[in-house]
Amino acid sequence: MKITEFKIGKVSIPLKKTFKTALRQVNSAEDIIIKVITDTDEVGYGNAPPTAVITGDSQDSVIAAIRDTIGPKLINMDVENIETIMSNLDESMLHNNSAKAAVDIAIYDLFGKLHGIPLYKLFGGYRSVMTTDLTISVNAPEEMVRDSLEALAEGYTELKLKVGTDADLDIKRVKAIREAVGYDIKIRLDANQGWSPKEAVRTIRKFENMGLDIELIEQPVKAHDFEGLKYVTDNVETNIMADESAFGPYEVFQLLSMRACDLINIKLMKAGGLHNAIKIASMAETMGVQCMMGCMLESKIGITAAASIAAGKKIITKTDLDAAVLLASDPIVGGVSFCRNQILMPETPGLGITDIEGWQEIDIKNYK
Repeated sequence: MKITEFKIGKVSIPLKKTFKTALRQVNSAEDIIIKVITDTDEVGYGNAPPTAVITGDSQDSVIAAIRDTIGPKLINMDVENIETIMSNLDESMLHNNSAKAAVDIAIYDLFGKLHGIPLYKLFGGYRSVMTTDLTISVNAPEEMVRDSLEALAEGYTELKLKVGTDADLDIKRVKAIREAVGYDIKIRLDANQGWSPKEAVRTIRKFENMGLDIELIEQPVKAHDFEGLKYVTDNVETNIMADESAFGPYEVFQLLSMRACDLINIKLMKAGGLHNAIKIASMAETMGVQCMMGCMLESKIGITAAASIAAGKKIITKTDLDAAVLLASDPIVGGVSFCRNQILMPETPGLGITDIEGWQEIDIKNYK
């Protein structure tokens, strides 16, 4: 099964509600979706949501990277030789991790189809059903309370609250939500780099002293501030998770070496795909550090790929793979399915995806 062609397209999917974090505000998921075609007419699907404020990748940069650099280096390569393909992919260019992730996902999809095995079993098959949290956008406390109660009514038992815009208001937000949902619900906070190290310590200690029972706090400080992240981790009782700091294998190695965090959030668009995500999970497992599998605002292609690793690997104990349920519609035929807060893995080969409704192919020869 040899690679013969790359097709690049996109989908635009409205969100059910405006998505707000300390970094951005969006109303739709804009996803670049590629099709990797083989000489057997098999198709592998991959995606890349341009998320410039986190990955630095735009729609234009993703398209150009795949069209001009990555794609040409992989044409005529045999899907069976996946290690060689991934080596060429990593070495094709610096950065551009979202573009690399899209291609990586599509290649693994083909590899699973070639061998007739679902990807989650290829990655270890530890479980076939998982629970995901639901993200609550940062808003006024009363609006976040309303959204949290709606999530509970839909069957969610784990909430990820977006904070980081105003430390004093963050305390009011979290207090109001904890009082509304009770203590049987897990609450995770994501500051999206919104606090300084000392501000983070002061704020988290207030959460602790108020008995708000926060399971973990994600990325309290700037992504590049590894020392600041370690300072927070060393000075609070609450578990601290690295997200934007834990970009790829090299950064995760540094974080683990410094013991700068308690948990690692793995995201395919940061890591450059499944191949590097496996490396991150293996390093974390070696150090006894549990992982969460996260996502961007993206279609069910990326969610299925991320869920495949989360289902395969024991060290990935938490999942934040709710992007697909935040969307107003689902154009992806196949892949994972959702039942309340549960993610159910497909038993069909590869990603188990068969079609993309509303996929708009881009004329890459004339795209500028």
